[in-house]
Amino acid sequence: MRVRVTLACAECKQRGYNTMKNKKNDPDRLEMQKYCRFCKKHTLQKETK
Repeated sequence: MRVRVTLACAECKQRGYNTMKNKKNDPDRLEMQKYCRFCKKHTLQKETK
């Protein structure tokens, strides 16, 4: 049930993180506050395809 997802910065749209999620527990797209190495600050990271 766990799938690999990619997280992209909401500001610069760069893809910086890969993570796993459980589709049964989290059917919606993930959003996390994480550090973006391209923006050099903490930004919202959203799940992409």
